Amino acid sequence: MADSEETKGSILRNAWGNVLSVFILLLIGVLAFSIRLFSVIKYESVIHEFDPYFNYRVTQYLTKNGIYDFWNWFDDRTWYPLGRVIGGTVYPGLTLTAGSIWRILNSLNIPLSVETVCVFTAPIFSAYAAWATYLLTKEVKGVGAGLTAAALLGMVPSYISRSVAGSYDNEAVAIFALIFTFYLYIKTLNTGSLFYATLNALAYFYMVCSWGGYTFIINLIPMHVLLCIVTGRYSSRLYIAYAPLVVLGTLLAALVPVVGFNAVMTSEHFASFLVFIIIHVVALVYYIKGILSPQMFKVAMTLVVSLGMAVCCAVVAVLIALVASSPTKGWSGRSLSLLDPTYASKYIPIIASVSEHQPPTWPSYFMDINVLAFLVPAGIIACFLPLSDASSFVVLYIVTSVYFSGVMVRLMLVLAPAACIMSGIALSEAFNVFTRSVKFQLSGMLDNPLSAAGDTTSGNATLQNDVAKADKPSAGDKTVHSAKERPSKKIRKKEKENIEKVPIKSKREKRLLVLPLEASVLSILLLIILGGLYVVHCVWAAAEAYSAPSIVLTSYSHDGLHVFDDFREAYAWLRHNTEVDDKVASWWDYGYQTTAMANRTVIVDNNTWNNTHIATVGTAMSSPEKPAWEIFNSLDVKYVLVVFGGLVGYPSDDINKFLWMVRIGGGVFPHIKEPDYLRDGQYRIDSQATPTMLNSLMYKLSYYRFVETDGKGFDRVRRTEIGKKHFKLTHFEEVFTTHHWMMRIYKLKPSKNRVRGKTKKSKSSSKASSATSIKKGGKRRNNPWQ
Repeated sequence: MADSEETKGSILRNAWGNVLSVFILLLIGVLAFSIRLFSVIKYESVIHEFDPYFNYRVTQYLTKNGIYDFWNWFDDRTWYPLGRVIGGTVYPGLTLTAGSIWRILNSLNIPLSVETVCVFTAPIFSAYAAWATYLLTKEVKGVGAGLTAAALLGMVPSYISRSVAGSYDNEAVAIFALIFTFYLYIKTLNTGSLFYATLNALAYFYMVCSWGGYTFIINLIPMHVLLCIVTGRYSSRLYIAYAPLVVLGTLLAALVPVVGFNAVMTSEHFASFLVFIIIHVVALVYYIKGILSPQMFKVAMTLVVSLGMAVCCAVVAVLIALVASSPTKGWSGRSLSLLDPTYASKYIPIIASVSEHQPPTWPSYFMDINVLAFLVPAGIIACFLPLSDASSFVVLYIVTSVYFSGVMVRLMLVLAPAACIMSGIALSEAFNVFTRSVKFQLSGMLDNPLSAAGDTTSGNATLQNDVAKADKPSAGDKTVHSAKERPSKKIRKKEKENIEKVPIKSKREKRLLVLPLEASVLSILLLIILGGLYVVHCVWAAAEAYSAPSIVLTSYSHDGLHVFDDFREAYAWLRHNTEVDDKVASWWDYGYQTTAMANRTVIVDNNTWNNTHIATVGTAMSSPEKPAWEIFNSLDVKYVLVVFGGLVGYPSDDINKFLWMVRIGGGVFPHIKEPDYLRDGQYRIDSQATPTMLNSLMYKLSYYRFVETDGKGFDRVRRTEIGKKHFKLTHFEEVFTTHHWMMRIYKLKPSKNRVRGKTKKSKSSSKASSATSIKKGGKRRNNPWQ
């Protein structure tokens, strides 16, 4: 009767625990979604950054024309005159996901615009990522650790930075796919279920569709499988978790047009194939060992190892033959940058020029993961107590992600889930120890208040006495034992050793887990305070640091808030004041926005697939006015757009990016040399600047008429007066400058007519040039940030 009541009580507790876990997970999902809405509340529902505008444009095309036209879409408004096949050069996961959500909502008579769906896709999938983190951590260390890790991930600033409302980039859905793929792998590893193995391959396929970072998965899982084999932890569950993933995952990945045969032809995938061969050899060895005698097994082992070595050598030879013809040995430029952090700066400046490809600083770790950086080591230690296949995987995950995040700041995004998992495990284990200690000490006080008041260690003493009593057999036990058949002396000795060992081990474990009451209560309070500080930091990061869209800038000064909407102002001017077929040249950073917002053809954009084309634009910007005009005219360019922050103090302008234009241009056209733009190794724009720098097109387009703003030409970003203040443009004319001078648009002057081999000066063209209407740009304005 008592056993049945205990069983019912246990079932009831489990039911209430499951209900409470579901309720907490719902709250975590709401938290993860709502904390990312500051950008919409403080500003407006708008797409952020640069790449999301291309994704938004592609999603618009998909919802308007359908999936088949999307796969065959040739975009002639980018990379003029080359164009771009969108369906074969884009990861379609994000676009297909948002397009499907939009179609489902419209079928339910919920008339949301495509832009609204794109804005809120990232916050929705952040909730999914938090729930996937719960599932993964639960498989490793239980429900408590899973709930804690999910709550941490829902708020971690590193993930918020790429998933706020409006951040419509591939990482918005890729992080969820990454975590969910890892969860299904661990689930398959724990259960040995072929059903979960199939789901794991499908989740990997979704990850391949979503982000190029899928190569992290297809290398991390083989590393873990190899680690398990080397440490003697091979099992049939490991085989079921890995083999279907490689076969089905590779076949499905090859169906994605942007990946194609790269799934079997590039070096990023070769590790998975090599481990695939190794695990089959190991499986064969274990199978033979189970059916043969020891003597026959030795003979078979020699044969299997010989055949395995021959197959491995043949595969290695084939791989070497495949990659030998490639100058990068089959590795992509970004992958080589991760393996050799100096590779991009030496050989591929276009990769090194991207700010998110730079290594992070130490303060950025504290900014992006905050106190989790201090909890990760404790989580790693907890994973070894005890070590399992699942816990060894998350340890390998955190180690590799720490390395890659140290090479490229963008990969802090991959570190964030691992840090949250480890921190969730650490906090959960700490709370278990402290709450168990408090519960035990309080129960000891209630049972024996006098001894508890006299001695703080009475609880431990009582526990030891109880354990000692449990070791001694009672009289009834002796009677029963004597009535039974007397076992042999050897068996009785073994049983006695086991009886002596078990209580001692239990006693030692309980000694470690029970702490003094005061220390336990104080530790719980400190952990709560630590969690509160983490929440405050995350809310601040979401509200202030990562909510501002880069296309609409704000600044606070003594006279209030200033809003800088120059980007949309310039794109609107291009859209309404230029012809539909006009070509616009700018640095590649602004290509996606120009195409999406101005609906004009661009020469280069953020895809950066053609280094020669980008080098051509960089060479034009680095050249004097006449050669630059000839380059742009050969590309049928009609307008040139530059970003200038010298008036308002905007640091991410083209002058600060100019040396990268020089380096990229010089990598293809040798007559462009970086030392020609430096004075004694220093980059200067003042009177000490080199003549090559002062006569470059970028300098002239940025500082044309700048001296008229304050009479001195003081650059508030470089904090110096410019060197060349008074000059005229001969081949370009200014047609528009935005309100705060952040965007400046110039038009190429038409080529002058020739009469008898000489250039005829046109008075009408000179008059038109001097009388050009400079809308808003000609006014004198003070710096609103001062």
